[in-house]
This record gives sequence, C-alpha cells and structure tokens, in this order.
Amino acid sequence: MRATTWAGCNKVEVRDVPEPSILNRRDAIVKITSTAICGSDLHLVDGYVPTLRDGDVLGHEFMGEVVEVGPGRLRVGDRVVVPFPIACGACAACANELYSCCENSNPNAGIAEKMFGHPVAGIFGYSHLTGGFAGGQAQYARVPFADVGPIKIESDLADEQVLFLPDILPTGYMGAEMCDIQPSDVVAVWGCGPVGQFTMDSARVLGAAHVTAARAAPGHPVVPQRRHRLRRRCLRRIPRQVPGRGVDEPGAHVAHRPVSCAPVSAAVAGAHRARGVGPDPDHHAHPCVRRGGARVRDLQEEAGRLRKGRAHALARTMIIRYVAAE
Repeated sequence: MRATTWAGCNKVEVRDVPEPSILNRRDAIVKITSTAICGSDLHLVDGYVPTLRDGDVLGHEFMGEVVEVGPGRLRVGDRVVVPFPIACGACAACANELYSCCENSNPNAGIAEKMFGHPVAGIFGYSHLTGGFAGGQAQYARVPFADVGPIKIESDLADEQVLFLPDILPTGYMGAEMCDIQPSDVVAVWGCGPVGQFTMDSARVLGAAHVTAARAAPGHPVVPQRRHRLRRRCLRRIPRQVPGRGVDEPGAHVAHRPVSCAPVSAAVAGAHRARGVGPDPDHHAHPCVRRGGARVRDLQEEAGRLRKGRAHALARTMIIRYVAAE
C-alpha cells in the first residue's frame, strides 16, 4: 500500500509499505477514506519530537471503513472515526475517561516517562515515544483495541463533516467547555488557527452571547518581543466590540507551538515561558477581562484534565452536539 512516511528532518515521502494485518483479536483493519494533517505533525517533520525512524507512517487524524476485525462491537463494513489516543478501556485511567493516559496501550511508556516526566498512551503515527504505531496517512491502518476507540458513524454525514472528531474539534470544544459558558457570556479566544476557530464555533454552540478573537498578523507568529503589540491590540479592540464591558470568559487555543494562546493552565504557560516562545497567557487575558469575570485560577483544575486527556470522550460528545446543532 502507499503511505506518507517520515524520511528525515524536514523530509517526508510517499512510499510503498507493507499492508497491516491483525495482530491481536481486539484489532481492526481500517481502509482509510479520509485523513488530515495536524499542526502537531509539523513537530515530527522538523525533528522537534525525537525517536522517529526512517519509514515511520505518519498521521493521527483519520477515518474509514472496517475491512477486517476480531470479535467485538465493530463489524466489517462499519464506517468509523478513529480517535488519536489508543486506549485499552480497562485500566484505571480509561475507567476515568482519561484515555490519553491509558496505562496499557504504549509499549514504550518508560521512554515517554523519561522524556515527559510521565507516561502517555499509545498514539497513531506519532513517534516511538508513543508506541511506534503506524499512522493513518495511508491506504490502510491497524487499529489496536478497536472495541474501545473507534466511533461508528451511523448516519449519512460526509467524511468532511466528521473527520475532525479524532483530535482538533474536541480540542477546540474543550477550550470552550472549560469556560462554563452562560447565555449572556462574552468569550474571547486567543489564536485563530484551526483549533481557535473550532473553539469559537464551540463557544457559540454552548450559548455564548458574543465571541471575539485575537491573533497575530498572518505570517508573523507571536514571539516574546511582540507580546506587547498583541496585548495593546486586544485592549483596543475588545471594548469596541463589546461596549461597556469586558470579556467574561477567556477561551483556549491549545497547541505545542502556539502563535498565540489563552490561559489554559499554569503548566502550559510555564512551558511557553521556559521555551521562550508564545506569550504568557495571563499577560494578555487579564487586562481584557472585566473585574470579577475571569476564572483563570478556577480553570486550572479542569485544565489538568486536558493534560491527562479527554479528547476521546469529547469526540463522542461532539457527534451528538454538532449533529443536534445542524
């Protein structure tokens, strides 16, 4: 089969690779009908994430048709979306819906713990730190624990309407969900990339009265020396859009290497400062929020759940919420 493979730093190649096969009775083989490129794939391409090997198949956002499967809830012919974390469904983390912290799906969890300070679940197409699983930018993919992860699409929704459920849409949705949006709330989103746009859409679905956003100029990522410019722009524009009041909730833009961001968590902000990229979220958000309106510190406990992983559960939620919204 043909697949997109890593061929060295800043180099990818479409190559012929062996087709996957069932290795465990809980596996499924999915024929890929649609796949996406995530912003975090760029960190693989440029060598930011270690342990990649020449020929590794990339991609962790994909969907398709089940063509082979062991016993379980899936059947041949089922149309499925595959969440990016691989979850066993039986460990303590999975029991608490913290699927990206699955204790059983990453055979290289010890390596990941040395790298990140904590183990992570297996992830499709995202280096050997996360298990070395072949990704979905290919014609076929093997899906471990297929009785847990894949989400069956039992409707006539086109691929384009559900393809973002594996990763990017739940990420944006969670940023909005963390704000506990009320019907009269004004929500600001720092960052207008794909995740930021999904955060804005999600805020509207959750009932925000007004959604505004701030971003860097196209082609000019926010670096420390430009922080004050973005801050001044936010301070000027938000009061114009919402006369007489500030922002009730600062929404989230979540990324490894952000062009701009919001107060997601102290850990994320600390990572940005330590690496010298991206703005300090509090630096921008606090002056734009009316007194008594920000709950940045209150959100930190919920933000911790983001680091532990809930994208799988949120993906299921989004099928219901977004179909209902349509």
